[in-house]
Amino acid sequence: MPVNDEQATPTRSHTHPSGAAQFSTAAHVFALLSDPTRLHLVWSLARGEADVNTLTEASGAARPAVSQHLAKLRLAGLVQVRKEGRRSVYSLHDGHLRRLVIEAVNHADHMVTGAPPHD
Repeated sequence: MPVNDEQATPTRSHTHPSGAAQFSTAAHVFALLSDPTRLHLVWSLARGEADVNTLTEASGAARPAVSQHLAKLRLAGLVQVRKEGRRSVYSLHDGHLRRLVIEAVNHADHMVTGAPPHD
């Protein structure tokens, strides 16, 4: 998100000011995403909805671990689940989270590959 250097506030933002509750909630989201498996799961879901089998294959984690991570993400309100028969299909319902995770992984890619930063 672009930043206006004069005011040090985002130029495309919600109209209400950020306060302690917003920063605390954001820190909680970052804490949940600090686990590499959970981050991988959310990154996978940023690309589209998926069931537990698909997410297990994509992340390389054990199925019980994937299920536990998805439960934490669901309880935190970061992912949603719907039933298709016996299958549970997970998705992101928040474009903010989708963009946050994609940008974080893109930033990490630049750090790992040495690609120059850009706007």
